Amino acid sequence: MTNTAVSPDLLPLGADGVLVRFSTRLEDAANRAVLAFSAVLETDPPLGCVEISTALASVFVRFDPDLTTRAVLIDTLQNRLGTRDWTAETSAAPARHWHIPTAFGDDLGPQLTETAALLGMSEQDAVADIVAHPLRVLAIGFAPGQPYLGMLPERWDIPRLQEMTPSVPGGALVVAVRQLIVFSGPTPTGWRHIGQTAFRPFRVDSPEPFPLLPGDVLHFEPVSAEDYDRILRSDTDGSGGARLEVAQ
Repeated sequence: MTNTAVSPDLLPLGADGVLVRFSTRLEDAANRAVLAFSAVLETDPPLGCVEISTALASVFVRFDPDLTTRAVLIDTLQNRLGTRDWTAETSAAPARHWHIPTAFGDDLGPQLTETAALLGMSEQDAVADIVAHPLRVLAIGFAPGQPYLGMLPERWDIPRLQEMTPSVPGGALVVAVRQLIVFSGPTPTGWRHIGQTAFRPFRVDSPEPFPLLPGDVLHFEPVSAEDYDRILRSDTDGSGGARLEVAQ
């Protein structure tokens, strides 16, 4: 895991955008810098800025050409980037912790067995390793509200499948390349399905359709298949029995 200060590139993107790229590959330090820098831009947007969105290692800033120019925006962004070490500035504890009941293995996580074998662990030890490492939302993407979570220890740098699984259900917990995903809906995937939650990252009828935010921390708490079924049957809002703690 890289933990050095990050020097970003500023690149034109489209007719009215600038990409602030902190790295060309996923690194924990770069992602923390992305979240810190985007939070500052959201609080105090540059003149003419109309959209700020984040990816794993970059921030996209879109501007209104009637209000500013790309050159002026790039100059503003460069000045702000130069004010601090964005990696160091993100060391504060995250504010929101989610505790999500999760059934691991068997029919609700049919690829846990092969995943544990790749790790050289028992299934129980593999689950315990995930539970011991709460993961941060690195980015929201691929599907509405869907979180990419990381980073697991390097021993979890396991490859994607050679062939796609035709479909896993919404709420499926899947793993590859030191990351986890909780799927928003039924999805084909090349990641290994190791567990199942009743949590829905996208709730179309909710006032807040995306309950998760970049930077949130997720704790996966093991439950039995019977408890998962009970939670699923009683769930009315998509929370799937999840508990949210917000630091004051």
